[in-house]
Amino acid sequence: MSRFQGRHVVITGGSGGIGKATAARVVAEGGRVLITGTNQGKLDQARREIDGLIALVNDAGDPESAPALAAAVETHLGRVDGLFLNAGYGEMVSHDQVTAAQFDRQFAVNVRGPILQVRALAGLLTEGAAIVLNTSVVQEIGMPGGILYGASKAALRNVTRVLAAEMAPKVRVNAVSPGPVSTDFFARTGLPEEQTAALAQGILSQVALQRFGQPGEIASAAAFLLSADASFMTGSELVVDGGITQV
Repeated sequence: MSRFQGRHVVITGGSGGIGKATAARVVAEGGRVLITGTNQGKLDQARREIDGLIALVNDAGDPESAPALAAAVETHLGRVDGLFLNAGYGEMVSHDQVTAAQFDRQFAVNVRGPILQVRALAGLLTEGAAIVLNTSVVQEIGMPGGILYGASKAALRNVTRVLAAEMAPKVRVNAVSPGPVSTDFFARTGLPEEQTAALAQGILSQVALQRFGQPGEIASAAAFLLSADASFMTGSELVVDGGITQV
């Protein structure tokens, strides 16, 4: 397939997992891709693995990074036909242990970041462009320890709806909502290793397909929403969760 032939796509949080898998998919289908991340080593690795990839250090949680991203995108791509707002941050903490700093960091990356990035990049979006936001099934369930992560992703789901209303008909805005995926997310939750293993096993027991998803499976959904195949979709959320919220 060549759904992205001649199209320019920006993917935040693109140096690993779902973001990198989506970048690889878009490039394989003819697109030109710019990714962002916060780890230079991982960005360099992604650039070595994916031909023609443009990779930039950019922290979605820093409000000054949004205009910097727009300037870089204008220089390297000139326009944006697709935008996958995939960068995210999750730290598991219970309601009785949560701090203001933890709240600020998760909402800075997961909510404020995408809003400011859309504002900064709006002038580069072409007629018929597509935006995809990465939400999460955590917003649908009461996961212990997920009070901040779930709340931030629920907010992002509403951001999707509002952007879809405000940016129509020029730009389509949808969300992909992954279930548990085999990435390094659990290792980055801040929990001790034994608690991380218990959390992962507890989640797995609720997945109808009895396995974690793979980044490429979420990338397939994100690529669909970014492509013309989803040309009559906006404001929607595509759930890819192995049945954890549906069965």
